This record gives sequence, C-alpha cells and structure tokens, in this order.
Amino acid sequence: MADLLTDADFKLFSKVIYDESGITFSDTNRSILDSRLKERLREKNLASVQEYYRLIMSSREEMKFLLDSVTTNLTRFFRNQPQFDALEHYVIPHLIEAKKSKFDTKIRIWSAGCSTGEEPYTIAMLLEDILPPPYTYQIVASDISLKSLMVGQSGFYPESRITGIPDKYLKRFFTKKDSGYQVSDVLMKKIKFDYHNLKFDSGVRNLDVIFCRNVLIYFDDAAQKTVIDHFWEDMSPMSYLFIGHSESLFGMNTKFEFLKTDWACLYQKNVK
Repeated sequence: MADLLTDADFKLFSKVIYDESGITFSDTNRSILDSRLKERLREKNLASVQEYYRLIMSSREEMKFLLDSVTTNLTRFFRNQPQFDALEHYVIPHLIEAKKSKFDTKIRIWSAGCSTGEEPYTIAMLLEDILPPPYTYQIVASDISLKSLMVGQSGFYPESRITGIPDKYLKRFFTKKDSGYQVSDVLMKKIKFDYHNLKFDSGVRNLDVIFCRNVLIYFDDAAQKTVIDHFWEDMSPMSYLFIGHSESLFGMNTKFEFLKTDWACLYQKNVK
C-alpha cells in the first residue's frame, strides 16, 4: 500500500473534502491524506479507497470522521502571547467603554477552530482575571474535530500540555489529578464546546470577539472569503477578529479594518 492514492483518487478525495469543509489539499500535503486513508482502511477492514469513498458518501458520521482525521490540531495554552496582551489591554477596555451606553454587561466570544480547548480556556482565565464587575463573559468553542472537542470538554490535560500557563493561573484554575491537571468548574461553566464546520454560517450573532487562528491557512482564497464573510455577519457592530500571526486578510475584499495595537495586529468591525 505504498502508493495508495492514484492521481484520480487524490482528486476525488480532495474535491469531496473541499466541498464538505473548504480544506484544501495540494501535492505538498498529499502524503497527509494518503496516510490518514491508509489508517482508516485498516480500521474498517476495507480493500480499496473506492470502497471507502462509497462509505463516506453514504454515511455522514464517517464523513465527519474523515474530516476530523485530516485536520491538524496543534495548539497550546497562551499561544502567541502578544495577541492575548492585545485582548487584555486594548480590546476588552474598548468593548467595556462601548457597552456602557447600551447597558450591555456580557462579552460574547467565539473560539473558532479551538482544537483541544487550550485557546478558549486561556481566554477564560484572562477574563476571569481582568473583567470588572458587573461584566461577565460567554465563550463558544468550536471545531470540526469531534475527538479534539471531547478533550476540551473534559477539561483534563496531561502535565506536558500545561506548559506556558502562568503559576498564578495554574494554582487558581487547575487541580492536580493523576498524571495531569483538571480545569476548574469556574472556567468550564463559561465555555460551550460545539461541533461546527466553518464552511457554514454558525447562526450565532452579536459576537464581540472572534478568535480564528491558524485555520485560514488550510483554505483556498474562495473558502477563506466565505469564512470571513460569515464572521462579519456573526459579529456585533463594534467587534474584533483575531487570526493567526502568519495569516492576513490583505488583498481580500472584506469590510474588516486592519488594526495595529501596541501589542499585536488584528481586525475590527466598526459600524457606526
């Protein structure tokens, strides 16, 4: 099974994955798709990729499994600290100021492509620390990987995964348990983990902040534009978008404004 995918097979699976999720496979990452399919054929005891293709086309659950298996879930707590500094020192103060006149005391955040949950828990720790009363927050955390969502929902992380968490947060929000750490109920109650495919509109509205970091790189230009347009519709008139530090909306026909703060660059929706 050294050469599992013929060129025709590769085009077939690449197209269905793109149509279902917007994720793009090219020759440079063809080996990832090839290895994931080999593994799944062994697990399902199937003789050919054609059999597996028929399976995914007839089973939504298996299609979800395929999409889960081809995504890369690389993350960590407080990844790219300058963006969290911008959230603390720029975004939150500006949101609080804007909400005063509206008598709105809730900050609504979406961690899109949250992987195993380190990002939304990082945001929650920060907000628990800096939000003045009477302000509260709510975080929706979504991913296309059900396996990753289950890790986030459990709130349990091996000792090797808690690197980067400041001691003050580790002591306050985690409990040592067996070979790892359990996130406190205080944080877990504020985060709703949910399956979502970014190709489609989330249906959520009036979001104040969206984090979608290191996800757009897996999409082509058309799919990126679809995702960004959905975000615009999902967000409140005064809101902020964080994407990966190596990602950019430059050259894209979008209504978001580029925003350079003292800590990090991000994007703003500002509708008067």
